[in-house]
Amino acid sequence: MTEKYAVVVIGGGAAGLSAALVLGRARHRTLVVDAGEPRNAPAAHMQGFLTRDGMPPAEFLALGREEIARYGVELVRDRVVEVTRGENLAGVQGENLTAAQGEELTEAQGEDLTEAQGEELTEAQGEGFTVVLAGGRTVRARRLVVATGLKDELPAVAGVAERFGRDVLHCPFCHGWEVRDQPFGVLASSPASVHQALMVSQWSKDVRFFLHTVAEEELSDEDLRRLAAAGVEVVPGEVAGLVVEDDRLTGIRLADGTEHARSVLFLAPRALPQTGLLEGLGAELHDTPFGAYPVVDATGLTTVPGVWAAGNAIGFAEQVVHAASGGYRAASAIVGDLLMSDLDTAAQV
Repeated sequence: MTEKYAVVVIGGGAAGLSAALVLGRARHRTLVVDAGEPRNAPAAHMQGFLTRDGMPPAEFLALGREEIARYGVELVRDRVVEVTRGENLAGVQGENLTAAQGEELTEAQGEDLTEAQGEELTEAQGEGFTVVLAGGRTVRARRLVVATGLKDELPAVAGVAERFGRDVLHCPFCHGWEVRDQPFGVLASSPASVHQALMVSQWSKDVRFFLHTVAEEELSDEDLRRLAAAGVEVVPGEVAGLVVEDDRLTGIRLADGTEHARSVLFLAPRALPQTGLLEGLGAELHDTPFGAYPVVDATGLTTVPGVWAAGNAIGFAEQVVHAASGGYRAASAIVGDLLMSDLDTAAQV
């Protein structure tokens, strides 16, 4: 027998757990499906989240899982492999209800519908979604929250992957304070990397911008003026690897053998949005410099009715605090959407 939920949340990071917390507190039967691959797993601490500044990401998620459990939210460690939409039979609501169902729902007019009554309405209308998990389980949901995040593809430079999240970093707002005033390197991946080199100069006045595979002629006159004004030294030449001593980054080595003493390297990973499930549902995407993301409204509602998205599933720059806020917004919108849908349908029975 297929299990039925009001909402299935796909992804158990800050966005997904925040949505689940709000939904659980609103008395909706909710399932969180979490593959256990948070984007910030390499980081020892997360920063800039009021009251949680400096907390290890794993501890933050563990606390979130404890909180949602208090409200009866279920969490399963699995991966969603397929989502399909139910056929929309709006307009024949009453015809598809049994006499007993119709009588029960008529009595509920003007009152809050129970979860079971809402499920009956969904079944009668053919609405909702079928969610298939990698472990073989299949569940039904009236609404979905997609919080599948994104993956970071790192430059193919020796040593970068091993030190990412330690002294190879990507976000000065996340890590800048902790490495302030140290000698920084910035690894270019495109001319747009100039922006990162300029930004990190807020945290250190000793910054070298390694052009790597970017030709100096690709930088604009404005780029060069700003870099000079910020005191950022431009270093041409391809980066071959990192110099590591006693498990600490101590330098950047160029292909010609030259070494530059640096203790921190900033870079911009290539963002790989995890939009496969949304694309399978027909969600409209829009292109950005950081990949294609779903078109959403202010609450995170995608162009697919009944499907919301939150966190890095909607954009590259969503930090943990933004993700949590987005999950809250999506969940509160879903609570209202389910209630009004049930009341409108019950009024027609």
